[in-house]
Amino acid sequence: MALPPAILVVGPTASGKTSLAFELATRFPCDIVSVDSAQVFRDMNVGTAKPDAATLARFPHRLIDLITPEQRYSAAAFRADALREMEDITAAGRIPLLVGGTMLYVKALREGLADLPQADAALRAGIDAEAAARGWPALHAELATLDPETAARLKPTDAQRIQRALEVLRLSGRSLGSFFAEQAASVPPFRLLNLALVPDDRSLLHRRIEQRFDAMLNAGLVEEVLLLREKYRLDADLPSMRCVGYRQVWDMLEGTLPRAELRDRGVFATRQFAKRQLTWLRSMEGLTVLDPLAADAQARVTGAVERHLA
Repeated sequence: MALPPAILVVGPTASGKTSLAFELATRFPCDIVSVDSAQVFRDMNVGTAKPDAATLARFPHRLIDLITPEQRYSAAAFRADALREMEDITAAGRIPLLVGGTMLYVKALREGLADLPQADAALRAGIDAEAAARGWPALHAELATLDPETAARLKPTDAQRIQRALEVLRLSGRSLGSFFAEQAASVPPFRLLNLALVPDDRSLLHRRIEQRFDAMLNAGLVEEVLLLREKYRLDADLPSMRCVGYRQVWDMLEGTLPRAELRDRGVFATRQFAKRQLTWLRSMEGLTVLDPLAADAQARVTGAVERHLA
């Protein structure tokens, strides 16, 4: 049977994902699923660019406001939740439209997750001791007898990867390849159109990032963090407070960042975040890449969706 269609719109922050998604949701029978690790937190609205109540009434979003800022949410949890929502949307005769910029979530959804055993510090120390006595090439030779497929991909001096492969073998009795085979078999049961919004003009993206962060400050980002600190038991190491923008405001409130530097530090951190997002996108295969800042961006995105759904 033909797989049901779904659409994925990904791109760096400030690239126009949300406005394009709203256009698609207006033109096609789509329901939006957020792919954003910051929008899962309740009461974090300004700094996550979460749509306001009126917009959400018109374009409901799934997978936002899931947990408090005190809690944690994983890529594995996102994948399970997203697939459940996608199945629910499809059962209703509509099309899942996944939109966001959390690339780890994108990778987990598209490729699955290998359920590898957790690292074991004592076992790793033992492998390191063996390497000190025998040398990494000797351990590579041992790996070649137990997991020849993995060993063939590694240089005899690749200490970190040899150590991990041996650790997995000794903990589970299974090769790395067997875990990754399971991962490959867990691709989502959808005919997915992968649209990547990659701006050609990086300077224009940077200006949009500046405007976006200025708008957040003007909308009350600092006040939002103050309210969060009053309402919840937070600390700087929580994922919620490590989000771009929130981390800089936290540092300012703690006195480690001068108020006068908040804006520039926030803009810089957002640019670095966008750079990492673009690096992720360049490494992904099977993407239809479009320039979201081009004059014909909306028409090109709409055309790609029409062809996918035809």
